[in-house]
Order: sequence, then structure tokens, then C-alpha cells
Amino acid sequence: MKKGGKVGSKPHEQLEAWRKSMELVEEIYRMTSNFPAQEQYGLVSQMRRAAVSIPSNLAEGAARDGNREFARFLSIARGSLSELDTQCQIAMRLGYFKQGQGQAEILLERVGKLVSGLHKKVKETE
Repeated sequence: MKKGGKVGSKPHEQLEAWRKSMELVEEIYRMTSNFPAQEQYGLVSQMRRAAVSIPSNLAEGAARDGNREFARFLSIARGSLSELDTQCQIAMRLGYFKQGQGQAEILLERVGKLVSGLHKKVKETE
């Protein structure tokens, strides 16, 4: 269930959800580099931490034995996605970026669908 392509030799590198979440991390870092300096230790730090948590949990879960453990790490990744989505909405409300600016919104949605689909499949095979 964990395998999803022939990209890398490591289990997580074969997951499209992991690859797209890595793109999301890059986009969040690019996007937050333009935030006001006073947000460096606030929203910027929180957004980057939440973004990094997504592929990190996918990687850790893919390396674990058994689908039950993998499902747990997928749930954590989903939580981080929700956290990041909320933080992006806060940043938009504060005027740090506009809706449709950058790829973050598209990647958030795509990664969310991939992680949710993977979670559903893994739960079915527990």
C-alpha cells in the first residue's frame, strides 16, 4: 500500500503525497520569505514548522512496520495540513499574500487529497 511509483529507493520517495508535500514546503518557504520581519518568529515559524511536518510524518510512517502505524502518521500529517491551511488563511486575512498568489493553495488541496486517499486505503488494509 505504501508504494506508489518508481521514483526513489526509499519508501517515502515512492509516495506521490510525499513528493507533492515537499513541493508545498518549498512554496511555503518562498511565500513566507516576503512576510514582515515581525512575523519571523511568529506566523513564519509556525507555517514552516507545519509544512515540514507533513512530508516528515509521511516519511516516518512509510518507514514503519505495518499499516496501523503508517495510518497514525498519516493522521498526524493530515493534522499538520489543517494547521497549515488555517495559518495560510490567517496570513491572507492579514494581507501578507492574496488568494491565488503562488501555488500554496493548489498544493494544499492536492496534498490533502493525496494524504486522505492514502489514509483511507491504508485503513482498509489494517
